Amino acid sequence: MLLTISTTHRPATDLGFLLHKHPDRVQAFPQSYGTAHVCYPEVGEERCTAALVLDVEPQALLRSRGAGRSPDFALAQYVNDRPYAASSLFAVALGDVFRSALKGKCAARPELAAAAIPLTLRLPAVACRGGPAEVRRMFEPLGWEVEATAVPLDPGLPGWGDSRYVDLTLSGEFRLADALSHLYVLLPVLDGAKHYWVSGAEVDKLLRAGEGWLAGHPERGVIARRYLARRQRLVRDAIERLAEVDDAATGGAPGSDADPVVEEPEDREGSASLAEQRAGAVLAVLRAEQARRVIDLGCGSGKLLARLLDEPRFERVTGVDVSAAAVEWARRRLRVDGMPPQRAERLGLFVGSALYRDRRFAGHDAAVLMEVVEHVDPSRLPALAAVVFGHAAPRTVVVTTPNVEYNIRYAGLAAGRLRHADHRFEWTRAEFAAWAGAVAERYGYQVRYLPVGDADPELGPPTQMGVFTR
Repeated sequence: MLLTISTTHRPATDLGFLLHKHPDRVQAFPQSYGTAHVCYPEVGEERCTAALVLDVEPQALLRSRGAGRSPDFALAQYVNDRPYAASSLFAVALGDVFRSALKGKCAARPELAAAAIPLTLRLPAVACRGGPAEVRRMFEPLGWEVEATAVPLDPGLPGWGDSRYVDLTLSGEFRLADALSHLYVLLPVLDGAKHYWVSGAEVDKLLRAGEGWLAGHPERGVIARRYLARRQRLVRDAIERLAEVDDAATGGAPGSDADPVVEEPEDREGSASLAEQRAGAVLAVLRAEQARRVIDLGCGSGKLLARLLDEPRFERVTGVDVSAAAVEWARRRLRVDGMPPQRAERLGLFVGSALYRDRRFAGHDAAVLMEVVEHVDPSRLPALAAVVFGHAAPRTVVVTTPNVEYNIRYAGLAAGRLRHADHRFEWTRAEFAAWAGAVAERYGYQVRYLPVGDADPELGPPTQMGVFTR
């Protein structure tokens, strides 16, 4: 089994620091069923490639726990694909050999471990029940560019068709820890089989490895079922805990005292009108851009959705939130169950994440990210941009976010404090412009900036808005 990890980050040799494996050494790591080797077939300042090779010894595999559960024919324990195709065996070796890299630890380059870098992962033989389409269904929502080709049963006999193996190449900008965690979880999921007994500890392992991305994956139920070998009790536990992660991410649940939408801390000083001004500014832009089909990514409890539905000019209004609790609250706020049929036909409402590709995001004139980006880890912003501007690609995108320079105007907000505990960052006007300009250039948009709220002559407005148009 073979995995190569390549980067063009400069200096590319920093890959050795991230993997905790020196490029000048060939290292071997004994496993219970063989030996894992790490080497660097390509080392340079502009490009560096590390290779993980797993050499499976059939007799050792036979002796390992669980090896007896194999197809019912005499030589099945000896004649199988395990030594050659990426599977749960390979995932276990990856987790063992790159343990520190999986955790995102790098004392020598901590800032690099926290940053997204260009990566290309290549696995020439991936066991996959479902072929290239299944691989894309699992990896594309994470933001990967996927090149998957079915391996023929026999290249000399094309009439025999394709095997269940895929030659896979993944390309994108990710933290190395995230990239490895995707492989660690999804390789056994694609294979649909595990070589060891699945116990309750596997739930903790799944949630730990999938932290930051699994809860929002559109196929998280399928992933949990396959990873946990379809053991229903374990699957239910995993799904419930993933749902709790969704709810915690937005700070509430229906019936609690807190709104599940992370809203304005400004409310505490009586400036709830800023929320109204923000929604009004978004609506004004959508009207000016003559949008007819609008998707609100991070719709929360549906306040903007209600205002959109009140205007017949908006023929289709779609609300999306990563929290199932928030979506349920939006349904209640909008009184979906008692909504007149004409109004209900214009509304779409579902659980999803702007960090993961979803076919349902496409087909809209405009997308709104209102007070959303600051809740995203900086390392995941490239994934958000790829999904919204690259994959969904509406004609207009409206983004609003706090102006951190204005924070000192908030009563009781000390210098350096962010407006909400869940904010991962807050941008200055220059930082927002730098991010927005780079996104616009990369995905073929133009961007203009509009103030929201009463602007301070020196500090600017409390909320800054970027309007991206094609």
